[in-house]
Formats: sequence, structure tokens, C-alpha cells
Amino acid sequence: MFTIDHAFSGFSVDDLDAARRFYQDTLGLDVEVLEGSGFLQLTLGSGGRVLVYGKLNHEPASFTVLNFPVDDIDAAVDDLTARGVDTKIYDDAEFPTDSRGIMREMGPAIAWFRDPAGNVLAVLEG
Repeated sequence: MFTIDHAFSGFSVDDLDAARRFYQDTLGLDVEVLEGSGFLQLTLGSGGRVLVYGKLNHEPASFTVLNFPVDDIDAAVDDLTARGVDTKIYDDAEFPTDSRGIMREMGPAIAWFRDPAGNVLAVLEG
């Protein structure tokens, strides 16, 4: 029978080791290698889980696959920058952002960044 009790999201990467290092070491998420499956499981602070899987012909998602709500966007961008993460990934004609990559108009303040596979992630204030 179909149930919604244990639903989860997932996305692909081209290199599971690079993804594990980024999500675990750079971002500080709890990452479990699901032995023998070719999958990683990210456990979010909320308790939610995200499946990350390797894909031979991976193409980076052009949309945001994972959002991290923050209280202070400027502090979050400073922290990401200190961790070696670039938050200025879009041309200003596409998304008008300041020199730090923060878009402060058209909704909550948000800064996008990419994982090693090129997937788009974001921190957003609110």
C-alpha cells in the first residue's frame, strides 16, 4: 500500500567520494555511506533525509536541490566563504546579486552555491 510516512528526496552526483567530503567535511552534515548500494544518505538537522546517488551521465541540477534556512544571510555567506564555498555563481543579468552572491530583492535574501557535482544549493534568510 502507498504511504507517505517515510518519503525522502534525492539527487545525483558524478563522484560519491567528492560529494561525501563536501557534505560531511565542508558543510558539516551527517553523511552515511550506504555500503554496497552506491548511495549516500544525508541527515538534515530537522531529521529529514536526502539520498545522494552516483550517476554515470550526471548532469547538474539547474534548480536548487537543497535549501538551508538561516537567521543571518551575511553571517552564513561569511561562514561558507571561510569554508571555501563560492556563493557568487550567477551572472547579475540572470539573478541580480551583490558582490557576495546575495540576492536581496524578490523574496527572502538568498545566496546560491554549488556542490562538487555542480548541483545548486542555497542559504536563505528567514
